[in-house]
Amino acid sequence: MIKYILKRIFYGVLVLLGVITVIFFLFNVLPGDPAAILLGQHANKDAVDAINKDLGRDKPLTTQYFMYLNDLSLVSFHNKVDQKSAFFLSEDKYNYVHLIDIGEKDIMVLKAPYLRRSYISKRRVSDIILETLPETTVLAASSILIASFLGIGLGILAAVKRNTWFDKMSLILSALGMSAPSFFIGVIIAWLFGYVLSEYTGLNSVGSLFVFDVDGERMELKNLILPTITLGMRPLAIIVQLTRSTLLDVMSQDYIRTARAKGLGFYSVVFKHALKNAMNPVVTAISGWFAGLMAGAVFVEIIFDWKGIGYEVYDALTKNDLPVVMGATLVFATIFVITNIFVDIAYGVLDPRVRVK
Repeated sequence: MIKYILKRIFYGVLVLLGVITVIFFLFNVLPGDPAAILLGQHANKDAVDAINKDLGRDKPLTTQYFMYLNDLSLVSFHNKVDQKSAFFLSEDKYNYVHLIDIGEKDIMVLKAPYLRRSYISKRRVSDIILETLPETTVLAASSILIASFLGIGLGILAAVKRNTWFDKMSLILSALGMSAPSFFIGVIIAWLFGYVLSEYTGLNSVGSLFVFDVDGERMELKNLILPTITLGMRPLAIIVQLTRSTLLDVMSQDYIRTARAKGLGFYSVVFKHALKNAMNPVVTAISGWFAGLMAGAVFVEIIFDWKGIGYEVYDALTKNDLPVVMGATLVFATIFVITNIFVDIAYGVLDPRVRVK
């Protein structure tokens, strides 16, 4: 099992390295001069050259790429003497722990990944992400938890009550849930329950998890309800259909018929034998949707004025603030990779045959 886990982690690191490479070269071929964005109307050649030198954009693209990898790496190598070096250890960039000296000039340090600074606010991108990511995580987690519990429960009922009115109704509602875009559903839900019926529901059409009033910052959990419902509708619909179809497929297998022939009760067969083997595709869907909700909550956050990372990415895109967009994209990619690693481990636990393969 340990060998299997290490192999999955190694593959995940390779995928993440590929994503980092694509992000770097993609954003570095986009038109626009960061120095001009930083300086605005006060830009002149000397000031632009100084900014580009500080950002490392005066160096060859390959050197910039290795600088970027060095910034992102937990263990990085730096020159501690030559301030003109592309890899000079700047106290302004890193909070680090000294590991070892390499010769007279070079040093190896342990640090947090450095995601550069925002062109607009001059703040560290990591600080911006740390402020906004928790709100998106809460929104995505609450959406996928509700969708998972309801989806698996309704899917089991639909499979057990196959071809009944309940089964047919669940299929119709699932099809509607999958076909409706989240931004369209979000506008309707915000208008209906947060505006028209707000007197009865007590809900707001917009609002974030934390709000400010005369008493300072406080948590407003009711603002979580409408965006959670909006974001969870599509994964709920897919989980219902997937649970139903995989459970019906497993129930038709020979070993299930053998279990029935031995006298096991119907619900014992379903929950102790069939359901465990039917969960692999459902686990994949749930994990994929959670990572997808983290990255794809932009429209929902804009509609409900939810101050998460999706809202921050949208704002950065409108202002061409590339470090924030790059940093957020890397965070989303890391979430996908880590999620997939945990899913692979879950596969190995649920089905030992996966470990052998």
